[in-house]
Amino acid sequence: MRDHRDAKLMAKALRQALKARGTSINHSDALEIVASQFGFSDWNVLSSIVEREARPPDTPQFEQAVPIVRIFDVGKAHEFYLGFLGFSVDWEHRYGENFPLYTQVSRAGLRLHLSEHAGDATPGCNMVVGMTGIRALHAELTGKNYRYMKPGLSEEGTRLELEVIDPFQNRIRFMERTDR
Repeated sequence: MRDHRDAKLMAKALRQALKARGTSINHSDALEIVASQFGFSDWNVLSSIVEREARPPDTPQFEQAVPIVRIFDVGKAHEFYLGFLGFSVDWEHRYGENFPLYTQVSRAGLRLHLSEHAGDATPGCNMVVGMTGIRALHAELTGKNYRYMKPGLSEEGTRLELEVIDPFQNRIRFMERTDR
């Protein structure tokens, strides 16, 4: 019995069966029909699932990297990352009372680890974050009138960039491609 992994063969068989009955459709349309028969919104969704399942189990696959950002003052870090950038705290960890903080903050799929631990990261790092909706983010940030940061939006060839610098000299360069 065939399943979604046989979608290309099924699309070919559908085209041949329709052609034998005097109806012609292109291969792309046949793929879309087969995808919808399996309950997927379109061929791209089904194709990505088939591709993922076809990989050998020991093939390396990477998830999103989570940068560790060195901070020196929790209050200033919260003012910047939570207040200004709009992140939320996912969790916090300390080894004991009056120990350095290690925490995860996130927003819209972006996760950052903020650490007061001296050996975790070097202050003054530079991160690049690909995104969409950069104009809305720029409007949101400029609307907050944050005392220590007035980010601009610049056009850099095939992308828009918005750079922010936290109180510890760590830079985040948000980038959106404009050539898609």
